Amino acid sequence: MPIPEITPEIALQRLAHGAALIDVREAHERAGGMAEGARGIANGVLQADPGAHLPRTDQDILLICQTGRRSVDAAQALLAAGYANVASVAGGTVAWRAQGLPLVQPLTSAEDRDFYDRYARHLLLPQVGEAGQRQLQRSRVLVLGAGGLGSPAGFYLAAAGVGQLRFVDDDRVERSNLHRQIVHTEASVGTLKVDSARERMLALNPSLKVEAIAERATSSNIDALMDGVDVVLDGSDNFPLRYLLNDACIKHAKPLVYAAIERFDGQVSVFDAGRQRGVAPCYRCLFPQPPPPEFAPNCSEAGVLGVLPGLAGILQATEVLKLLLGIGEPLTGRLLRFDALAMRFRETRLSPDPQCAVCGPGVEFPGYIDYAAFCAGR
Repeated sequence: MPIPEITPEIALQRLAHGAALIDVREAHERAGGMAEGARGIANGVLQADPGAHLPRTDQDILLICQTGRRSVDAAQALLAAGYANVASVAGGTVAWRAQGLPLVQPLTSAEDRDFYDRYARHLLLPQVGEAGQRQLQRSRVLVLGAGGLGSPAGFYLAAAGVGQLRFVDDDRVERSNLHRQIVHTEASVGTLKVDSARERMLALNPSLKVEAIAERATSSNIDALMDGVDVVLDGSDNFPLRYLLNDACIKHAKPLVYAAIERFDGQVSVFDAGRQRGVAPCYRCLFPQPPPPEFAPNCSEAGVLGVLPGLAGILQATEVLKLLLGIGEPLTGRLLRFDALAMRFRETRLSPDPQCAVCGPGVEFPGYIDYAAFCAGR
């Protein structure tokens, strides 16, 4: 049966004569304003148990959404459930607003209004929604390094609403950092990178908790740095730290989002052997031994195109969000390489090494080692 569609003006008149006007949009959509006199009941909630909200099947029921499409679907569902007098408001709240009819702001806290406004585009995504965004709010990410990779990755994680970011770096901002480490400014030169990063993150999103830990990650403090985090983002630029992070993530069963850059080339992957022993590889499965220094110079020795760490860092942030939300296909077991000069991407499949000394099946965690000596001895 076709659903009757009425204009907003007629809906307002029928509302004055006792009709029930139901706004079937999600809470974050209603936060921007809803028709005066309407009750907010999300479409899914209404259809799951209409009798709990509309006990009388003979009541005059008007449904409104954003543009009029969802309200028609909701009306069809109510008709199928035995409701006899159901209509949809044509054009929805958009038409109601355009015609100057009265709108009200739902009673929400300042914190909720900020939440619905700030993350409005995330909330529209079925893969995120309000439940996913709340999950991000509760999440903790360890960002090892507030430099080339940690800057863009951390910035986007802060913007995305990851509730707690723990930055670890003992370095200070130098002017030569500024062409790629976008979280820092000219005024930051000489200050601790973690303090500069914290200031900029909170300026972007003051609802976050940002920990600034001005220490070098070592075997003696890595367990404390890992405490309570959900995902680890590797923004380091040297092999001892990469091996240390890998081993700590296996010990604590946390996913490690890895990236490395040099000149015009970069690579990104997710190492999740701590949670998927024997299924997912770890960093040592890819690099059982560190390469000689001459084959792996850092940015200060080889140089780097300023935008390159931005590209790698954004890919890392994307992987972190996917892991926190449990969506998509993370780069677990895959190494994504890119050449910025040719703008080509290549993916290599990675397999776990059953003989790996740290993540092999049945292998007990051997303990932390002298990583500087290990990398120096190769």
